[in-house]
Amino acid sequence: MTIDKKLLEDLHHRRALAAVGGGEDKLAAIRSKGRLTARDRVAGIFDPETFQEFGLLADHDCRHFGMEKKTMPADGVVTGVGRVNGRPLAVFSQDFSVSGGSLGRIHARKIVDLMEFALHSGMPVVGFNDSGGARIQEGVESLSGYGRVFFKNVYLSGVVPQVAVIAGPCAGGAAYSPALMDFVIMLKDGANMFICGPDVIKAATGEDVTMAQVGSAAMHASVSGNIHFVADNDLHAMEILKKLLSFLPSNNVMDPPHRLETAIDLSPDPGMNELIPEDAKQPFDVLGVIARIVDESDFLEVQADFAKNLVVGFARICGVVVGIVANQPMVRAGTLDIDSSDKGARFIRFCNIFNIPIVTLVDVPGFMPGSVQERGGIIRHGAKMLFAYGAATVPKITLIMRKAYGGSYLAMCSSDMGADLVVAWPTAEIAVMGAEGAVKILYRREIEQAQDKKAKEAELVREYREKFASPYQAASLALISDVIDPAETRKILALSLRNTLAKRETRPPKKHGNIPL
Repeated sequence: MTIDKKLLEDLHHRRALAAVGGGEDKLAAIRSKGRLTARDRVAGIFDPETFQEFGLLADHDCRHFGMEKKTMPADGVVTGVGRVNGRPLAVFSQDFSVSGGSLGRIHARKIVDLMEFALHSGMPVVGFNDSGGARIQEGVESLSGYGRVFFKNVYLSGVVPQVAVIAGPCAGGAAYSPALMDFVIMLKDGANMFICGPDVIKAATGEDVTMAQVGSAAMHASVSGNIHFVADNDLHAMEILKKLLSFLPSNNVMDPPHRLETAIDLSPDPGMNELIPEDAKQPFDVLGVIARIVDESDFLEVQADFAKNLVVGFARICGVVVGIVANQPMVRAGTLDIDSSDKGARFIRFCNIFNIPIVTLVDVPGFMPGSVQERGGIIRHGAKMLFAYGAATVPKITLIMRKAYGGSYLAMCSSDMGADLVVAWPTAEIAVMGAEGAVKILYRREIEQAQDKKAKEAELVREYREKFASPYQAASLALISDVIDPAETRKILALSLRNTLAKRETRPPKKHGNIPL
């Protein structure tokens, strides 16, 4: 017995209609602006012929909401699973050509069902957000849909990676789903994200603002810190997405995609010795150090435009995937402040969730002083770094390059905070505070009584550094593992990572710790 040809024709006709979303005219209008459609984005991310769509024939009848019968192919969202470089991935892509990509009951149901599938199958979730927001005609059911999506975001958090791509409007409550995900990529042009737009702000507060000030990628990348990457266009967003996924495991019980067949590079790198200035007060670019440590200088920096005094991102060191956390002396002398503490703590916690070893590069003079920081809660925010490192059970390797003073020394993962190995360059200074400040407090009378006060102070500073801040003093007290030649840095980090990959650490049973928020 064969299937009736008319049935097959009807099936193919229905699928073809659904696949064109809001119609060829609307799709052409989107493409004419240099943007991709929902299905273009899905096709662009997956390996050819690997996408398996869920819910293609969903078409919500809204007549009982007071609307005339309106066709909503796939209910305005494309959902399904496929392969990216051979690895599984679940994707939902909102279709702006269908009722502005608005979210209703079935739209939300498709997203939630996809997330549930990803949870049970252990694969990352990526969402392309391009929506006018809640489908007003569906009233509270639309709000209920958002609630179910948010709940599922939280449910999946820490189990599989979640990445949002803001590819169009993302307004009001819709912005909270991306905010609940691990990473957010946003298009530089043609995309915006906000809770209240300029008109609402004007009506509520009388404040005149532009969309660029409250909802642009530039603002979120550099001021609010709500996003992690800025993409020039859709294609660039996919490049960033694929690069990010290449460092991440599919779920929390898998190891990251290490390349352990890579040979450990044991050769010295004399060029590393030339990066650190002789003057301890002169800044240097920590990105130069990172470039010499990681494989092929390939470093994916996360939140590059936010809290630039701390650098975080992903790389490989002799094949081992690592998360790097580094002070940046070029910005605010590498001090830790409110924003950099938040940035660092969240990145550390992500690495810990997904079994990614953490390499910490230290050159930190302290926490940022000032009334703005104190009144803004630097104590609470700085404590997040301590909590994140203290709670992390993945391999933790720390390199002290230069300054490591006071509480910030601990906040950058000292041995006391659970680092598995701490090594220092001969240029390192490890102390309660900087030598100049300590000498002025401890030896004030001696300096005042000296004939040449400046010479006496300089002499005492040298003595203090040798006796109380030298890396050798820290090594003699077993506070660090070793003092190393900078030229040996890559080799020692590579060996340390290989020797800790099998690390297993258990903690007291509990639901979770109470991180200061």
